[in-house]
Amino acid sequence: MSDDAIKLPVDVSCILHLLPHRYPFLLVDRVVELDPHKRIRAIKNVTYNEPYFQGHFPGRPVMPGVLVIEAMAQAGGLLTQLSLEKGAHKEGQLFYLVKVDNARFNRMVGPGDQLELEVSVKRTIRNMALYACEARVDGQVVASAEILCAEGKE
Repeated sequence: MSDDAIKLPVDVSCILHLLPHRYPFLLVDRVVELDPHKRIRAIKNVTYNEPYFQGHFPGRPVMPGVLVIEAMAQAGGLLTQLSLEKGAHKEGQLFYLVKVDNARFNRMVGPGDQLELEVSVKRTIRNMALYACEARVDGQVVASAEILCAEGKE
């Protein structure tokens, strides 16, 4: 392992340097596996304190599916940022969600669940990356999608 290798797990303090998202929209707590330029496995701990549970739904809290998709997209952004050579990433670099295909939701996600976000690069095209994404709870797939993200212009 070289001195430039990423030390796992990557915690939230490092994630804050790699993604521009902040409370209440930072949806990745930790990176636990990384194969640069290929795949990442990250964690989102879902707690009852999430602000969206107040209205989605009172008495029956469910994490909105669009936020599960967003968590997978953020994991993809981390894969891209962590794959760059040391010092090459731009703090706060913006990557925009361009397209979501084949989104499937197999089960609801609620308080106490731990989302395992598994994201792989299918291909890169200029300043864009196409990711194959799955979110799991207790090893069971709860959501999946193909997500296309593009680097924002400065």
